[in-house]
Amino acid sequence: MRGKFITLEGIDGAGKSTHLAWLAERLKSRGVSLCITREPGGTPLGEKLRALLLDKDQPMHLETETLLMFAARREHIDKVIAPALARGESVLCDRFTDATFAYQGAGRGVSREKLVALEQWVQGDLQPDLTIIFDLPPAVGRARAGSIKSPDRFERENEAFFERVREGYLQRAQAAPERIRVVDASRGIAEVQADLAVIAEALCP
Repeated sequence: MRGKFITLEGIDGAGKSTHLAWLAERLKSRGVSLCITREPGGTPLGEKLRALLLDKDQPMHLETETLLMFAARREHIDKVIAPALARGESVLCDRFTDATFAYQGAGRGVSREKLVALEQWVQGDLQPDLTIIFDLPPAVGRARAGSIKSPDRFERENEAFFERVREGYLQRAQAAPERIRVVDASRGIAEVQADLAVIAEALCP
């Protein structure tokens, strides 16, 4: 039986890493065999591309950035995601293509037509079974992210950029309500994880 493909999304500072770790433990404790990965990255080549993409001292054309995201994704699907799903493992991934539509599309201004063409070329019919978007105001996200580490190339963008990214995510959720769940991440960790517990129950055998 094919595993479930679950992706976690949200602007920087939304708490994805914290909630991913909690959700992973919850699913494992209920007997779900799990592959945990991230984008960009997830493979040796993907991690090298990630370092380039996040390097604050590495400027690049917005379309170069987009193509590198999809290049890392193609490798990720081939080497990690598709094999895990075929083995019957569920895949829990920190970001996937919704992030590209939000960041490079809504945030940077790459046309939807180009992103759709790349999505179809790189992914075929592969889509997550469930996507959880952790939503919160950019000002809150920036305050949280800034207190944890020095900002990378994306985190250094201004608040208007993240407002566009947030709106891009919400538009994706509106267009695919059967796949995407939006969770209010401006609340406390316990409240968010109470929502995740309900979602996790539906994913367990």
